[in-house]
Order: sequence, then C-alpha cells, then structure tokens
Amino acid sequence: MTPSDNPDTPPLALSRREAIQRILVASALASWLDITAFGAGEIRAIGHDPNLMKKEIPWPRALTDAEKKIVAALGDIVLPEDEHGPAASAVGVPDFIDEWVSAPYGQQRADLKTIREGLAWIDAEAGKRSGKSFAESSAEQQAALVADIVKDGTGARQEGYKFFKLFRDRVAGGYYSTKEGWRAIGYTGNMPMPFFQGPPRSLLEKLGVV
Repeated sequence: MTPSDNPDTPPLALSRREAIQRILVASALASWLDITAFGAGEIRAIGHDPNLMKKEIPWPRALTDAEKKIVAALGDIVLPEDEHGPAASAVGVPDFIDEWVSAPYGQQRADLKTIREGLAWIDAEAGKRSGKSFAESSAEQQAALVADIVKDGTGARQEGYKFFKLFRDRVAGGYYSTKEGWRAIGYTGNMPMPFFQGPPRSLLEKLGVV
C-alpha cells in the first residue's frame, strides 16, 4: 500500500451508535475467529450490549482532539488509501478507536492505557526528530518514524513497538468491520443462488453415502 494522496482530507466522523455497533462487530469477529488480533492472550468481551434504541450515551469518550489527530495520522499509515480501498480515517477508524478505548471494560481500559501512553511517546519522538508533533510532521517523517519502530522493536523502542502492534490490530479491527474493508479482502457475504448443485458424486462416493 502507498500513503493516501489526500492527507488533508478530514477523518470520517461516526455517530456514537455507529461506532458502538462496529465495536460489537469487531469483538464478535475476534471471538469467532479465535485469534489474538485484539490483544495477546485471552479475549475479553465488552460486557452486555448497549441499548442502541436509547439516546443516552453509554460512556464518555476518552481521547482528546490532539490524541485523535495522532490516531488519524497513524491509522492512515497502517491502512492508507490504495487500489483496494480508502484510508482508515475515511471509514471512521479514529472514532472507532476512541469509542473502543473509552468503553468501561477490562480489555478496553488496558488498551486505553497502552494507546494513550503510546500516542504520547510517538508524539514526543516526532518532536525530537522534526520539532513538530506527529500529526503535523510530513508524511515522509511519519512513515520513517513508524518504519524505525517496526524495524527495531528493542531497547528504547520496545514500548513503542508494543504500542504500535496493539494499535495496528485495533485499526484493522475497525477497518475490516466496514463494507469498504470487506471489499478490500474480497469478502462478499451470503449471496443468493438460483439453485444448489450439491457436492460432486465423486466426493459422495468417497464418503460412502451413495
């Protein structure tokens, strides 16, 4: 993938209901696949489903505007716009991340700590290199910093690498809970069939059912 050609495009804003719905989809998908993409070790559920028919907000959002700018910039490095689909920010991933880490459950509270500390770390590292915040750094400077984190996840950058790995997984979870994300990996879901041909006779014979 290559960086987005429109870095100044503002991130898509999700409603609270849309963001929470994506959290539920991403959580269910992670459990169904039995993978660790949503954190190492045991996958914890986010508790009872919020009542999406009511207007009250189930929890306040945790990330500041400055943190969300870093989330948007970093998320677009993880999943930039390319021939397969739009950038992460264009499908509301920053709001998904904000909603995820704001949820009052064990996994999300742990993620908030890791991601908040990581955002502060990467912002400070960008300041050392360019004299600018991460969000205000050029696309080349941002990409170079991330490349260094991934290339050398030891020593002083070990915590940065742990953060980035978690952040990357959360971005992917938010992105691939969207229709754009499904199209990017060729997922079509259930499709109507005019008729069901059934398994080939050779297979049925091998199984001894004919």
